[in-house]
Amino acid sequence: MCAKTTIAISKDFTKDLFWLNNEEQTFDNPRLLNCLKEVRRRAFEKHGDKNSAERSKYHVHIASTNNFPTAAGLASSAAGYACLVSALARIYDVDGDISELARLGSGSACRSVYGGFVEWFRGDLEDGTDSVAHQVAPLEHWHDLHVLVLVVADSKKIVSSSKAMKQSVDTSGFVQHWAEVCVPKQITSIKEAIYNKDFTTLANLTMTASNQLHAVCQATFPPVIYMNDTSHSIVRFVHAINAVHGQTNIMYTFDAGPNACLFVRKSFVDKLASAIMKFFPPSPEQQETYFRGLTVDLSQDCSCTHYDQLAKEANINIERGKIKFIIHSKIGDGPREITDNSQHLLDRKEIGRAHV
Repeated sequence: MCAKTTIAISKDFTKDLFWLNNEEQTFDNPRLLNCLKEVRRRAFEKHGDKNSAERSKYHVHIASTNNFPTAAGLASSAAGYACLVSALARIYDVDGDISELARLGSGSACRSVYGGFVEWFRGDLEDGTDSVAHQVAPLEHWHDLHVLVLVVADSKKIVSSSKAMKQSVDTSGFVQHWAEVCVPKQITSIKEAIYNKDFTTLANLTMTASNQLHAVCQATFPPVIYMNDTSHSIVRFVHAINAVHGQTNIMYTFDAGPNACLFVRKSFVDKLASAIMKFFPPSPEQQETYFRGLTVDLSQDCSCTHYDQLAKEANINIERGKIKFIIHSKIGDGPREITDNSQHLLDRKEIGRAHV
């Protein structure tokens, strides 16, 4: 799973342009404009010469793509804005921590500018400038964690994350206790589990946090419902498979959407994929493209010989096509510049260009 962004500036451009997944978008987006404005300000502050001032006036062309559904609860905005500010920082020669810049576009994007395991600090200042991200542990610390993203719906969600968050703060009776009491304790325990590579503890904490997030959403008025029947079937599926094996091999987490992220150790990926094929089989039309991303071996035994009985006990109705497709990925290493010119999303010869 990844996002790619190419940015170009030129004195010959007559206006700012922005394309997302090959479709032109309006440039009049406050979050996008805020990122661009702050990067230009930092560039002028750093260089302060006539050339920098002139360069900051050039129009910009931005093209971005992602290979997973947009605005469907899979953090496409986080990946996109992390790419955006990384490319802007390169093209305007801006140094230092760019997580604060990414947060201007999307709150969770500040975490995506680093690889490995990252914590987002909520901060205390009124202007939010201390709400930044720091790496908890690098990718190499726990490199065998993989994720299967079960895409239940790939369409744009009805209620955006930012709108739902505001509604919850304004109306949910649970949100203050959750934010002030539950989350700080969970973060401390989650970091300790990561340091110790304690999968079971990390799994239990992650699944509990996911459940609490959606409880807050449902306690909002009017309620914000992101998970659907298939989402809840996936939850029961995970607990059932863990119970069959007598240990926690799978953890789920749902962001603001119905799609599930199932984290497993590399050694259990193929067994999980085989189990998914039993409980959530694809339709004939989906067969060829059901699993995407990293390869999986579906010949592995999922240790569910009586899966039909297990599905009945877990109240899972086995039907084809309940999941649209599945993406197999792993922990990322953060934004990086791509030097292969054939991968660039803009093909004009501009004076400055960055591709991340």
